[in-house]
Amino acid sequence: MKNKKFIYKSISVLMLAGIGLGAVSCNNSNLEDVKNTGTFDTDNYYQNEEQSFSALVSTYDMLRKYSGGFENMVTFFNAASDDFYSGGGNSSDGAGIQGFSNYSLNPVIMPASYWKDYYQGIAKANILIDRVPNAKMDDQKKKRFIAEAKVLRSLYYFELVRIFKNIPLITKPILATDDYYNIPQEDPAKVYNQIEADIVSAISDLPLNIASDSEKGRITQGAARAILGKIYLYDKKYNLAAAELQQVNGTPGGTSQYGYALVPNFASLWVVDNKFTTESILEVNHTTKGNGTWANWGNGKDEGNSINVMLGIISYGRKTTTPNNDAPSIYSGWGFNPVTEDLFNFMQGDPRLNATIFNGKILKEQDKITYSPGFRDTGYFLNKFLPRTSDITPGAGNVDLNFRQNYMVIRLADTYLMEAEALNGSGSRAQALLDAVRARVGLASVPVSMQAIKDERRRELAGEGHRWFDLVRWGDAPAKLGARGFTAGKNEILPIPFNELINTALKQNPGY
Repeated sequence: MKNKKFIYKSISVLMLAGIGLGAVSCNNSNLEDVKNTGTFDTDNYYQNEEQSFSALVSTYDMLRKYSGGFENMVTFFNAASDDFYSGGGNSSDGAGIQGFSNYSLNPVIMPASYWKDYYQGIAKANILIDRVPNAKMDDQKKKRFIAEAKVLRSLYYFELVRIFKNIPLITKPILATDDYYNIPQEDPAKVYNQIEADIVSAISDLPLNIASDSEKGRITQGAARAILGKIYLYDKKYNLAAAELQQVNGTPGGTSQYGYALVPNFASLWVVDNKFTTESILEVNHTTKGNGTWANWGNGKDEGNSINVMLGIISYGRKTTTPNNDAPSIYSGWGFNPVTEDLFNFMQGDPRLNATIFNGKILKEQDKITYSPGFRDTGYFLNKFLPRTSDITPGAGNVDLNFRQNYMVIRLADTYLMEAEALNGSGSRAQALLDAVRARVGLASVPVSMQAIKDERRRELAGEGHRWFDLVRWGDAPAKLGARGFTAGKNEILPIPFNELINTALKQNPGY
């Protein structure tokens, strides 16, 4: 049937062909035959440890959705929060990110990759979980590989369910003979139950920590518990969330059983080569080794951090004629996610201000820099990911696409504040958790409350992609984002991309 040619129907094509281990890319808008084009013969793979590990690495690759490619999670969800605007060169620079920022997002301009990419990761995990038990390799390594795949699959499903809510739940490989166009959406409660149970079953087969540099970034027991605690929090299972996060966090301000500890210097978290610190729980690794080019950007083969160039200041330059110019050398970028005046004002007097926000406005007034204002320019930029000229790749790839700064999906200050929230912002432990985050930057204790935790999350985690989800989870989005166009009962979830619906059993989310 000709109407079964859309590659963007991820539940079909990507569950069937998306397990090509990153070796095959398809850039065409349709497939002539979904049963034969782009498929991967899994029966002859997963025979040994080497092949199984290759498949596992491919499953991890989908973590780059957080910070790689134009449609990364961080810049997209920053743009819809009250702390950032969409930015970019003009009001039409990226229809999806612009539409999300002003709440005109619809199924046609909704970027398909937020659905497609996570289902591709799920497909890879499903195949690995199914095939590894028969591979010729050590039994303990089999268990570890399967446990890692289960946690990753749960994380990818968590992102899907909190973005779209109404999604299909698929936990086994899809075959060419399956009726994959009629897989229904599952009750979100059942999705949460499945992914929570999967992580619980996986924890004991994971290592306590990672000793080898070559394994940095792999899932550990601590990372799995942090992910589980976060999922429980969103699922409103607060007691379970607090229990899991307490195991991750240990004594507030100390070193936990997994070796996690707040780093002494907040600003050091954003030093580009300061990777996998004691504060990092789940981290996406970026390198210049992929030598990414425009031909492979965002398709899974590139290894660069795209947040950097996207947030870079347009046509930035230092004034060489200004005496004693102490303005930094910054690589010129694309101007996305300018900081709102509201966040800049909110952070006044906070020791984290300068590490978080780059004040280009005052440097321009002092005749130290020049730049071209982008869309919704405020003169304030997110300093955590602002690219310096010293970060330019020495490799053969395109400079814009090969920045090497890692992205922390979950870090300890985040889990401290999530645990305090799960404790309903009350009690001595919640107070100690809040105090530890503040003491790290030299701030005095304030009485713990839900509002204090909300304020601390906003300051501590600014620009890391969490704020929009926080506002929705707390029920604060209508009040905070109403002026942007946020509509209660609709915009808490996003529209399912249009092409996913054609000739399938999927139903569009309400209001779209």
